[in-house]
Amino acid sequence: MAETKITIPESIQEALAEIALTTGKSEQQLIAEALSELIQNYQTRNRLALMRKARGMWADREDIPNLEELRQEWQRF
Repeated sequence: MAETKITIPESIQEALAEIALTTGKSEQQLIAEALSELIQNYQTRNRLALMRKARGMWADREDIPNLEELRQEWQRF
């Protein structure tokens, strides 16, 4: 696991120490959990933004078959 040095305001350090005492987790665990949640939230938002950006990109294509027509061709009974 990589080690990183960070500088945080004293008020955050005090709150972190209090949460660590309350939860029984180390400050290192709490920071790692917070960073994981931040990254997961960012990736989710970024993925959603990319999906919204891609929405409709095939709308003007004429070479794509109509899916409804394809389904009807396969319904023999």
